[in-house]
Amino acid sequence: MRKRSRHVSLAILGAAAFGLAGCKSQETDAQAFPDEASCVAAAEEGSLFFTVEDCRTTFAEAQQNHLETAPRYDSLEVCEEQHGEGNCGGDPAAAQQGGGGGSIFMPLMMGYLIGSMMGGNRGVMSQPLSRTANGGFATPSGDTRLSTNTGAGKAPANAFNRAPTTMGQPPMSRATVAQRGGFGSTAASRGSYGG
Repeated sequence: MRKRSRHVSLAILGAAAFGLAGCKSQETDAQAFPDEASCVAAAEEGSLFFTVEDCRTTFAEAQQNHLETAPRYDSLEVCEEQHGEGNCGGDPAAAQQGGGGGSIFMPLMMGYLIGSMMGGNRGVMSQPLSRTANGGFATPSGDTRLSTNTGAGKAPANAFNRAPTTMGQPPMSRATVAQRGGFGSTAASRGSYGG
């Protein structure tokens, strides 16, 4: 009896591993917007996977996600080298905490990506977008890159994975960025979305 139980457990474990491997290649409907108003206008036209209320909720979620996970730099110059001139600002979280927000910089949120949830639950998820040095757009980790912050298509489900929290962490210096190979460079090879 015990031997049989172990075979059943291994079979279930094997099936679970196979199922997880299959998730990596799943794609979801996705759409990028430069702002909440653009999303609302598209939702009012109808026949999409999101509603006006979804636009409002996902935009607020993307703003909070951006504040918590956007890359942070120790100088405006380093931030603009990674995200383009005029695309960076002071860290509002550091300024609120009295941590000298003027000495920590992060890219500005330049839009957001929304996607439909997998499975039977209807809903949407979101990711903030910031500029990249080459003029494109990327999620906070740099894993997903878009050529524009408008458009619709399919995106890998992992495009909506939350990036690690950077709020309260030491900002990246020029040396740290060089060691990583630049914003999102180690992650960029994992996937991109054309927009």
